[in-house]
Amino acid sequence: MTEEMIPVSLNDTMDFECRPDLSCFNDCCRDLNQFLFPYDILRLKNNLKLSSSAFLKKYTLTHIGPESGLPVVSLKFDGRPDQACPFVTEQGCSVYRDRPASCRMYPLARAVSRSRKTGTVTEYYALIQEPHCKGFREKGSQTVGEWLKGQEVAPYNRMNDMLMELISLKNRIMPGELDPPLAEKFYLSCYDLDRFKEKVFGSDLLKGFHAPDTVLEKAETDDTALLKLGLAWARYALFGVQYSE
Repeated sequence: MTEEMIPVSLNDTMDFECRPDLSCFNDCCRDLNQFLFPYDILRLKNNLKLSSSAFLKKYTLTHIGPESGLPVVSLKFDGRPDQACPFVTEQGCSVYRDRPASCRMYPLARAVSRSRKTGTVTEYYALIQEPHCKGFREKGSQTVGEWLKGQEVAPYNRMNDMLMELISLKNRIMPGELDPPLAEKFYLSCYDLDRFKEKVFGSDLLKGFHAPDTVLEKAETDDTALLKLGLAWARYALFGVQYSE
């Protein structure tokens, strides 16, 4: 299968629409190699009313990323035909409200660059035109920016960019594969959030890590705040970097 990547800006109009009556409906949910970000897992496990450990065991596989040297989590297909997503049905996505970032973005791809001097983030977008997708035959009236707003992708991008900052720091300071104990700390604080929470509030896991009390209080009741804490603690556990907003 070949695809074409067409650079676009937020103000460009998208000639694209996805509808259940298109013959390709659900085709993009098959033949997958679906990686999951920590925020994807947070949203999915809460949607399914599972603990993070139960979700990870039932629906995912873990391997070490060849470029990052960090644990990477992907969806497990368990022999489903055509490597179909475990959450796709004939009627569409059964977890649509909490679908992963890559599903929300489709048919767009996003890349970011961050200035080391100013910290300014620049976003780049491209349309992914795959031969099987009939949505590109539909005349669109939305801009790229309007499409992204409608897909509610902003909170995913914010959280995913935090992870990418951590990965960038790791590649600069500690290239290569992590030692198993450090890899377990990264996996715990980024992916297995419920187990991380148990250790945060039931042991001395955060000993030496100076997170404000207000941050800890919010993390106790808010999973997004807990993930932010996890990402911050991972920086400390891996590189000795103390908490900062």
